[in-house]
Amino acid sequence: MNQTVQINFPNNINLAIKREDLLHPHISGNKFRKLKYNVLEAKRQNADSLLTFGGAYSNHIAATAAAGKEYGLKTIGVIRGEELADKIKSNPTLSFAKDCGMEFVFVSREDYRKKTEEEFIGKLREELGDFYLVPEGGTNQLAVKGCEEILTDGDEAFDYIACAVGTGGTISGIINTSKPHQKVLGFPALKADLSFDIAKFAQQDNWALITDYHFGGYAKVNEELVAFINDFYAKTSIPLDPVYTGKAVFGVIDLIERGCFPDGSRILMIHTGGLQGIAGMNKELIKKGLPTIKT
Repeated sequence: MNQTVQINFPNNINLAIKREDLLHPHISGNKFRKLKYNVLEAKRQNADSLLTFGGAYSNHIAATAAAGKEYGLKTIGVIRGEELADKIKSNPTLSFAKDCGMEFVFVSREDYRKKTEEEFIGKLREELGDFYLVPEGGTNQLAVKGCEEILTDGDEAFDYIACAVGTGGTISGIINTSKPHQKVLGFPALKADLSFDIAKFAQQDNWALITDYHFGGYAKVNEELVAFINDFYAKTSIPLDPVYTGKAVFGVIDLIERGCFPDGSRILMIHTGGLQGIAGMNKELIKKGLPTIKT
């Protein structure tokens, strides 16, 4: 299931929200796209296990666990933070993944940084047996191939395509199937230069990163962002996650209101999902005595 919601602004500017979050109840948005061809490749290789990496509230961990359950594959999540081993039941993401059958390997933050090193991967294979490796966040060439299917022929009428950026796979796929007249705008959710990561996969140069809306870094939020997400939901009935799409939609609307788009612009915002992370974020907001995100 997918749908696009239209929002009109002054100066004949139109913002459309493409609801990729509705693709699947548990493998939503860009995670569905990224895992599609990786699951097919794992099946082709006769692999019976997927192994991947993520943090406490990782959308990718939750989606991989759900995909494994749906497509008959064992899943293993290498989780950042040894202290989480005894907190599975109190963690919405990890408890969901466990219910889907995911096995966990909890590692220190120091070891987690080795997640791309051959020696570290080799040790995991020795301990766990063979597996099909999906990188953290799911981004690889097959993930980009899946994300190339986000845009359809009906999207050619838009002047701008906007999306949140995490590891760069989603925006790379969008860039590759965008039209020459379109500008693709990426809104990084973390404080990092992701240009190199995107350039590895992107086949066109009609894109730019807008780096002013990360709200302090990855998974960082404040009362202004929470208030915006809640207000947007009240007005549109569209839920936004606070880590990715919430920041990106905030950025697009702020740019519209500041007059950064030409009159008559048609903007397509890709809602990449990630709504499962709201429960975990609300737990953190409650701890800090801050307002929570309504769903």
